[in-house]
Amino acid sequence: MNVLNSQDNNRDDKKEGERDGAGKMRLQVFLAHAGVASRRASEQYIADGRVTVNGVLVTEPGSKVSPGDRVCVDGKAVSEEETKRYILLHKPAGYVCSLSDEKGRAVAADILREKYSERLYNVGRLDMYSSGLIIFTNDGQFAAEISHPSAEIEKEYIVETSLPVPRGLVEKFTHGVRVDGVFYKCSSAEQLGACRVRVVLIEGKNREIRHVFEYFDAAIKRLTRIRIGSVENGGLQAGQFRELTSSEVSSLLELARRNKSNDRRNIRRNMEAHE
Repeated sequence: MNVLNSQDNNRDDKKEGERDGAGKMRLQVFLAHAGVASRRASEQYIADGRVTVNGVLVTEPGSKVSPGDRVCVDGKAVSEEETKRYILLHKPAGYVCSLSDEKGRAVAADILREKYSERLYNVGRLDMYSSGLIIFTNDGQFAAEISHPSAEIEKEYIVETSLPVPRGLVEKFTHGVRVDGVFYKCSSAEQLGACRVRVVLIEGKNREIRHVFEYFDAAIKRLTRIRIGSVENGGLQAGQFRELTSSEVSSLLELARRNKSNDRRNIRRNMEAHE
């Protein structure tokens, strides 16, 4: 099979997601707009040899596609989706956050497939045993903006333990604690009762809350995410979902961009201070 390289790899499109003067779009951006995956994940699809354009295997993310090109992922044709979806799901415990699972476990995206024909993918993750809010979308640019670490989108959780929360856990989690060589520090934490804690993370590491509570021998009975940035539950029960309002989508994007801007300003101040 022939391999198409990124010969047309100039950067004349001013912004990610826009077509250039010839109407061409970067392949990873096209895949994100088609609802295949986020832009970054789409780059991996390309690198893994899963994408063809007009029957030719493409292995370079910098390649571009023109209107009318036939793009296939794993042999199935994909196209840009005109309707952008932004779905807030209250994921039940026991579901994994993936488009498919090789172990045959229940997949959170399946809950949405009965109503939505678009290929929706999750923005961020919740571990299998946790429940609560997670956003699904087919808008790759939106997913990339709000999931980037510099966006610093807060995520709020309620943690319920089997036994009273050990003394010092909340304070140490707030100031930072090292567990098995990894440093964990929440944005804020508050004890709401003997067996109940509210935790806010910004850039949560994999299973961060569980690792910290296990370190203090605090068995977690239930872990639920109740807020993502400016978006709250709004009465959703486990397994229920709703579309984000346009104002909620705008608010998340505005929050991400403002945090990124503040981050850049802080970097500049630190550089100037050391000159």
